[in-house]
Amino acid sequence: MLISGMLFKSQTISSSISNLKLNFKSFVNPKFFLQINPISSLKVIWRKDQKLDQAIENDKRYKLCARVVKEVLNEPGQVIPLRYLDKRRERLRLNVRVKTFINNNPGLFDTYYDRIRPKSDRIPFLRPSNRLRNFLEEEKRIYNENEELVVFKLCKLLMMSRYKVISVDKLVHVKREFGLPNDFLVKLVPKYSNYFRLTGSPGEGQSFLELVEWNPEFAKSVIEQRAEEESRLTGIRVRPNFSYKLPAGFFLRKEMREWVRDWLELDYISPYEDVSHLDQASREMEKRMVGVFHELLSLSLLKRVPVPILGKFTDEYRFSNVFSSVFTRHSGIFYMSLKGGIQTAVLREAYKDDHVEFERIEDLTSVFEFLMMLSSVFGFERIVLI
Repeated sequence: MLISGMLFKSQTISSSISNLKLNFKSFVNPKFFLQINPISSLKVIWRKDQKLDQAIENDKRYKLCARVVKEVLNEPGQVIPLRYLDKRRERLRLNVRVKTFINNNPGLFDTYYDRIRPKSDRIPFLRPSNRLRNFLEEEKRIYNENEELVVFKLCKLLMMSRYKVISVDKLVHVKREFGLPNDFLVKLVPKYSNYFRLTGSPGEGQSFLELVEWNPEFAKSVIEQRAEEESRLTGIRVRPNFSYKLPAGFFLRKEMREWVRDWLELDYISPYEDVSHLDQASREMEKRMVGVFHELLSLSLLKRVPVPILGKFTDEYRFSNVFSSVFTRHSGIFYMSLKGGIQTAVLREAYKDDHVEFERIEDLTSVFEFLMMLSSVFGFERIVLI
C-alpha cells in the first residue's frame, strides 16, 4: 500500500518504511506459498518549526563564549595577549574583533597591560575574571553533586548498545551532548569499576568502555518510567507508549493518520531489550529504534543531538542506514532541525516554546555554555556573568 505523507510547506524528504508482509497461496497448487515484502515509500513534507529552531539559534552565543574561554584557559598561566587571540578568530569562528567580543561579554575576562618580553611595550592581556573562576567552580560543584547521575547516564548508554561496549573515542566525542565531565575516563571509570571496564589505550582509536554489571533499575526507559508513574497515580495500568503531538499548523493526511495510529498500537519495545531476533526492516524494529532515539535524546543535556553525532553509533545501537528519516516520519515525536546547515534531532515533548522544560534540578548540569545559558535565561544571581 502506498502511504501518503504529511502536507507541510517546505522541503520533501523521502524514506522507506517497514516492510508489510503479504502472504499468497495458489488455488491451483495449495502447496505453493509465496511471501512478498513490498517496500512502502513514504514521502514526508518537512516543515520548519520556528520555535525549536530558535532554541538552537539561542545556543550560538553560549557556544562561542565556551570556545573563547577554553582557548584562554588552555594557555600557560591562563593568560593571553589580546592580539594573539585576535589572530585566532577564524579558528574560533569569531566574526567580530576580540575587543568587541569582550565588550559584549564583560564578565568573562579581566584586561590588564603587561610586556611579552622584558623590554617590549606594554600591551593588553586577557585573564579569567574572578566571576568566571567562581563560575567554573560552580560547574565542578554541580558535577560532584551529580556524580551518580553521570554514572547512571553512562551505564544506560552502554546498556542500550548491542554488545554492551562502546568505543572510548565515540564517548569522548559526545561528552558535551550528554553532560559527561572532561575527566570521566580517569575519574569515574576507575572509581566505579563495578560498572565499567576500560580496555586498550585512550587516544589510539582502539580503546573501549565495557559494561561490567547490568543494573535492572537502570534498564527502564523514560517512557516506561512515565507509564509506571501514571499507573501509580491513577490506579489503572497504563501502557507504555510515545507522546505524539504535532504543533499548530502541522497536520496529517488520512492515510498517514491511519499509519501512525497502527504504528502506535504496536507494543512498545524497550531500548534495553534484546532485539537480535528482530528483522532490521520490520515495523517492530522501527518501533525499537524510535525508542532508542527517544531515550538518547532524553538522556542528552539539551534534549537534542546533531544527527551526524547519532550516526556515529549506527553499529552499537543497530540503526538502519537511513535512520535519519525516522525524525521526519515521526514528526509528532521528533523535530529535524536544519538550522545552521546541520541536521539536529530534537525531542518535541521536552520543549516549551524555544527552551527546554526541566523536571529535575539534576538536569541543570554540566557544560560551561549550558551554565551560561542558565545564568542568562533564569537570572541566577550567583552565576550571572553577562
